[in-house]
Amino acid sequence: MHKPLLVTDFLDRARRHYADETAVVATTGDRYTYRELGARADAFSAFLQTEGVAKGDRVAVLDPNTHYQLEAAYGIMQLGAVHTPLNYRLTPDDYAYILEDAGVDVVYADHEYAEKIQAVRDDVPTELFVTDDPDAVDGDWRDVETELDARLDADGAGADYERPEMAEDDVVTINYTSGTTGDPKGVCRTHRAETLHSYLVTAHQEISDDDVYLWTLPMFHVNGWGHIYSITGNGATHVCTRGVDAADVFDAIQTEDVSYLCAAPTVLNMLMDYYDQHDGDVATTGANPVRAATAGAAPPESTLRTVEGEFGWTLMHVYGATETGPLITTSHAPRHFADKSDDERFGLMKRQGIGYLGTEVRVVDEDGEDVPRDGSTIGEIVVRGNQVMEKYWNKPEATEEAFSERREGYYHMGDLATWDENGFVAIQDRKKDIIISGGENISTIELEDVLYEHPEVSKAAVIPAPSDRWGETPKAFVVLAPDASVDADGLKDFVADRVASFKRITRVEFVEELPETATGKVQKYELRQREWDGEESMVGQG
Repeated sequence: MHKPLLVTDFLDRARRHYADETAVVATTGDRYTYRELGARADAFSAFLQTEGVAKGDRVAVLDPNTHYQLEAAYGIMQLGAVHTPLNYRLTPDDYAYILEDAGVDVVYADHEYAEKIQAVRDDVPTELFVTDDPDAVDGDWRDVETELDARLDADGAGADYERPEMAEDDVVTINYTSGTTGDPKGVCRTHRAETLHSYLVTAHQEISDDDVYLWTLPMFHVNGWGHIYSITGNGATHVCTRGVDAADVFDAIQTEDVSYLCAAPTVLNMLMDYYDQHDGDVATTGANPVRAATAGAAPPESTLRTVEGEFGWTLMHVYGATETGPLITTSHAPRHFADKSDDERFGLMKRQGIGYLGTEVRVVDEDGEDVPRDGSTIGEIVVRGNQVMEKYWNKPEATEEAFSERREGYYHMGDLATWDENGFVAIQDRKKDIIISGGENISTIELEDVLYEHPEVSKAAVIPAPSDRWGETPKAFVVLAPDASVDADGLKDFVADRVASFKRITRVEFVEELPETATGKVQKYELRQREWDGEESMVGQG
């Protein structure tokens, strides 16, 4: 039997089996059952359909981790429209590019971020703008609560709308990611890819209906790593947030009995700093044991010892990319830890891990052949799996390159790694000109282009530098023009005025010359080797 895999099934299942259970603890203090969440999603669908939104149309959502993000996502997808979540840390120019590139018809924006859309609304094809608080925003914005209330009956039941026929290979979401050239690329993901990725997350992250999930991971990050589906479909509880504050995280864990959260290395560092500042006098669990997933940079041993030994949490290190769902590997493999010392166990937990179920992860040389599984020979990570993206939106050449550069039919991660006899992958370096700082991709080329706009910069090269807080941070090596007077702070401010806050250059080193080839190409590898001397690898560790 073949049943189409559709993301709408997740909320449908929760409404069917968990209608009266708490679905969402909102940032407003309100609580919604799955019956109520479903009704509000229906009302959102009905509103969009009334405004002419149809299958295949793109609807963007710019929102922190509130209940509106969940309602909008399902309201969009129930129409067969394409959910397009936006990173709330970008600049107005970034949004103008994305809205134009995707041909977005409608934007829902939280009132704290709507002004960034307002600044470019005359330059984009979008015609309908919706927010949660029109009085807090300039311009003509529709009030989402007014629209939902108009379509909810006295009993809170959702309005009728016509759900179109959908196929599992239809694109259901476009997630924009920074590219090495600086222009964001729209990662197209289908119902099938999202559904199967959610199944994998449910299995490997051990999600069940009694979980209470705290949203510290942005929902815009590949649909919250698929947790908008996994938590919903399992009938578990979403605890929403408007940002990450250490005191609030520990308080929510206590008051809501949180059992599961995703915590980027920066979040773990924030929590550990708070814990240390209070001399360990912090309640780290409520009624439920806590497990946390962390991704990207390998957690240093001190983090593992604190989170597992002092917090009493189970820490799962996972890895992936926007293009891959994102998750493709996990270091949570307890059978491999049996009879091992803490040092050996932590050594395995720091690696990116082994492939998810149904996921083929390989490390290959320049000819596409597997490198020896000896834990020392370096190659590029490539992956094949049902959770991998369909394509880049309107970028066929970039799509072809991503799947064919070394090994045909595999997505190329751009990370250079080793693997051992059990297939544990450990990243050593990056092939792409990308910095991953606090979980965000930053193009070094974009930052160099900005530096070259400064009249006193003669040459510039930007590389990732190690950072205890962010894993990696942008550092610029700069050759100044003769008689230049700008200092490091002046250059940092110049860049900060032109890029999103998370892309700011934090370190500047003035040099007399940059290492170059005979043809004048800057050899960044030499700069990175010098900067990362003494580190375990040339990627962020925590």
